[in-house]
Amino acid sequence: MDNKVVLITGGARRVGAGIARFLHAQGWRILLHCRASVTQAQALADELNAIRANSVAVYPLDLLQTERLPELVAAAVQQFGRLDAVINNASSFFATPVGEFTESAWLDLLGSNLKAPLFLAQAAVSELQKTQGVIVSIADIHVDRPFPEHTLYTVAKAGLVAMTKSLARELAPAVRVNAVAPGTNIWPDDGGIFTQEKQQEILGSIPMGRIGQPDDLAQAIHFLLEASYLTGVVLPVDGGRSVVL
Repeated sequence: MDNKVVLITGGARRVGAGIARFLHAQGWRILLHCRASVTQAQALADELNAIRANSVAVYPLDLLQTERLPELVAAAVQQFGRLDAVINNASSFFATPVGEFTESAWLDLLGSNLKAPLFLAQAAVSELQKTQGVIVSIADIHVDRPFPEHTLYTVAKAGLVAMTKSLARELAPAVRVNAVAPGTNIWPDDGGIFTQEKQQEILGSIPMGRIGQPDDLAQAIHFLLEASYLTGVVLPVDGGRSVVL
């Protein structure tokens, strides 16, 4: 396992950083992608490299610059000699009420949640075929149960689920393609629609009695990375919330 290499997009903080810490503890080497959070990404890399030297590298890039996505794959191979997995974690999330759609919101939400994962997968295929690799994306249980006023986000995540299933078929058996679908996993930094009242309402609807944590997603992702007969799977990681919604 110490030889395996994973590229994690949006890995500098929050859920991405939690996934990085978890997989690193399992022996993975990591190319940590970030956009603006370079300081946080480098601090995380320093923390993990102190545990195991030369096991984490950082590569800053705006994922909306589609033509540059092959640079991430090349950086992983140059740094570590191979690429075994891609985790599409980077994501934009904000409200887009009907009547207020903008082109910039479309480009941001569809770009980060669908276009970038798809084109990154295309860029990574040749290297992943060499290692019998895996792509895991982070979808959302609200693809089927949309949040009000989040149509563009919902459309993007629905496309990500369709991408997962389509690529799973096209790339098998050399490359497996799966996704995890969280419910609530860490409240957004800005609060937004998740007022204290809304948080309590959501918490009360989760059979497991708590919101998810990065380790919950990371454990599921690690399972999908290792489960050699699973492809085309969208695994809910929501404490049972999708059962009662």
